[in-house]
Amino acid sequence: MRQSLEILQAPMQELQALIARELELNPTIELREPEHEQVEIEPDSSQEFGDVNEREFEEEYEMLARLDDDSRASFRHNEVIQRPGADAEAKRQFLLESMTRSLSLQEHLHQQLNLSTLNATERQIGEMIIGSLDDDGFLALSTEDLSESIGVEFEVVEDVLDEIQSFDPVGVASRDLRECLMQQLSRAGKRGTLEMELVEHHLMDLARHRFADVARQLGRSTEEVQTAARHIALLDPRPGRQYSVEEPVYVIPEVFVKKIRGRWRVRTNDRELPRIHINKQYRDMMEDPKTSKEARRYIRDKVRNGSFLMKSLGQRQDTLKRIAEEVVEHQEAFLEKGVAFLKPLTMSEIADKIGMHETTVSRAVNNKYMQTPDGTYELKFFFTPGFNRGEGGESVSNKSIKEAIRKLVDSENPAKPLSDQAMVKALQEQGYKVARRTIAKYRDELHILPSHLRKQ
Repeated sequence: MRQSLEILQAPMQELQALIARELELNPTIELREPEHEQVEIEPDSSQEFGDVNEREFEEEYEMLARLDDDSRASFRHNEVIQRPGADAEAKRQFLLESMTRSLSLQEHLHQQLNLSTLNATERQIGEMIIGSLDDDGFLALSTEDLSESIGVEFEVVEDVLDEIQSFDPVGVASRDLRECLMQQLSRAGKRGTLEMELVEHHLMDLARHRFADVARQLGRSTEEVQTAARHIALLDPRPGRQYSVEEPVYVIPEVFVKKIRGRWRVRTNDRELPRIHINKQYRDMMEDPKTSKEARRYIRDKVRNGSFLMKSLGQRQDTLKRIAEEVVEHQEAFLEKGVAFLKPLTMSEIADKIGMHETTVSRAVNNKYMQTPDGTYELKFFFTPGFNRGEGGESVSNKSIKEAIRKLVDSENPAKPLSDQAMVKALQEQGYKVARRTIAKYRDELHILPSHLRKQ
């Protein structure tokens, strides 16, 4: 049961690793070589994964002898699929292994440190400073703490820090945002300018868009302060991020959705699923009367484990397909017209339709992705609460509300941005009945500032 749940919940990459582990532990199962011929299955074929669930894998040995042929049917496809050959797989692996890795921020700074004129002691201090930078490129420790931990004078640490702050990227090793921006302005020849004065003494006022107040204090016009603020906004507040070593996350779609002859069709991604079967040699040993009882018992247990693994894989694919078919049927308007037409949907609704428990649906859609003509979406994306719209009681999803809010902000007058209450009225005109506090909540989730901070 644990293995079955693990297989159901695992996304494709983890599932491939899980099957590879089972192949190492169970000698009776082996990976079937990719086939070069095309396999065509009728869309309404009865030989689908659901048939695997009804087979009795725990019967006598003669039933196990036919398991190899039965497992073929459990991995058939709904469409014509071309199996990749060995050359194509070798080429794909070569491309993956040839991908280069970019330098981390620490590696980039160490290269510059080695080319600097600092002596051996100062370079050791420099290594400590570089090692104390966070992902944004800021110094996480104070120079006093560094001086005490290294056991050198405070002034020496400050001198080495000044040297590292001259490295690329500009603004690295700063102790706060103000120092970071001042370093960039200084390197750009902006000393003594309005931009430098604003960063040094009025940074918080700029963040709150108090341009008129700052202009009065400095004896400047509001337009001058706004122009300087726009220049400051072009600076990099996180200089270390461009050297982030975070690897991109790759996903393998578990389900493909395509419109064929006017109907939306669902196909599970069986192509990425390793195809396994029972090793013929062990089947022959089980049928050989010369094989000892102990060996037959060992082989029987391993074959049963392997057959249950194949059964669990079939159940997984069948469950995914059934869930995806219900999701596609419910969200057909989204597939046709976009996010604004996404309908409310809960996992309990899908569970009731396919006769499963809600937790089973939750496990099945966890970290799984669906590829549609409009892009690839996480399956959980399609499950969303909703609101009543209009007098007819029609419901819309909260993602539709968020999309409507985003469009309102994109089209608003920058000089007179819409308040949350104004958005409530605008959405009511579109047929959305949403409270102001809900607007504020969704606006925060969309990382949209309040109206007084959006005003330009």
